Amino acid sequence: MPRATNAPASRKRRKRILKKAKGFRGSRSKLYRTAKDAVFKAQSWAYRDRKNRKRNFRRLWIQRINAATRARGLNYNRFMEGLTAAGIELDRKVLSEIAIHDETAFDAIFEQAKSALEAKTAAA
Repeated sequence: MPRATNAPASRKRRKRILKKAKGFRGSRSKLYRTAKDAVFKAQSWAYRDRKNRKRNFRRLWIQRINAATRARGLNYNRFMEGLTAAGIELDRKVLSEIAIHDETAFDAIFEQAKSALEAKTAAA
């Protein structure tokens, strides 16, 4: 009995890897073995960096909020404490967008947070 190689499935598997390696330089996009290694490494970096992107955006939002609140005379930490005391539940993404694009709305939020913070410290 002749040896069966299952060529269609093997070809499909190789083509799938080479398709993912499209755009890589040199043998990383041409040769199956190096392409397989490059794709595996690229996918592991992609997984890691999807997590890092969330982390980086959170840092950016915090920096923007901090800059906006410091310009108004309060630091980020105290501002967030004031938001909690005032019962305002806006996330950092929305707060940073408001701080950049709608200063009057951010001023109103800031004043609410500041008054709630003052009431909290006066009660203590």
